[in-house]
Amino acid sequence: MRVSRETTIRLEGFAKQLLRWNGAINLIAKSTESNVWDRHILDSLQVFDLAEAGAHWVDLGSGGGLPGMVVAICAAELRPDLCFTFVESDKRKCTFLREAAREAQIKVNVISERIEAIEPLRADILSARALANLAVLCEYSELHRKPSGQSLFLKGAKHDAEIADAQKMWHFEPVIHPSSTDPSAVIVEIGSISRV
Repeated sequence: MRVSRETTIRLEGFAKQLLRWNGAINLIAKSTESNVWDRHILDSLQVFDLAEAGAHWVDLGSGGGLPGMVVAICAAELRPDLCFTFVESDKRKCTFLREAAREAQIKVNVISERIEAIEPLRADILSARALANLAVLCEYSELHRKPSGQSLFLKGAKHDAEIADAQKMWHFEPVIHPSSTDPSAVIVEIGSISRV
């Protein structure tokens, strides 16, 4: 993905902020701090390229803003029509997300509640990274995504087992996109979904 120098500077600023806050509120694993750009920023960026048309992007369990904040920073330049909602139950992490958005000079809506406790958000695009197993993410998709919407979930090496488990409860045809940052990881794209 090609972005302007201004967007690159915003992303670099966000990466530095992520590291500054990490000691206090554990946003990313300590073992990944030395590789924050590849492991977290570029990993999150690849989701942006897969997103279809839509006006409302919801990132669930936003935590350290991965992928949500990274995507929102890029969208400010490349898809300014997109509105972003981040859902995060940890109030300290919500404070981080709001501060990160302020520093990056972007607008996002941060909801400090549990995902299952809020009114349906009617997302066009739904994303999550390191949040829950795929069966739970399907449930969240049914709750917070428009039926015509798209879900994009970053998953690790056990994605095949998660898909098989989720398909015991949900009808869906996943599209698997290999990760560009980790050969064992994928992005699972889910469109139409219904209960078994």
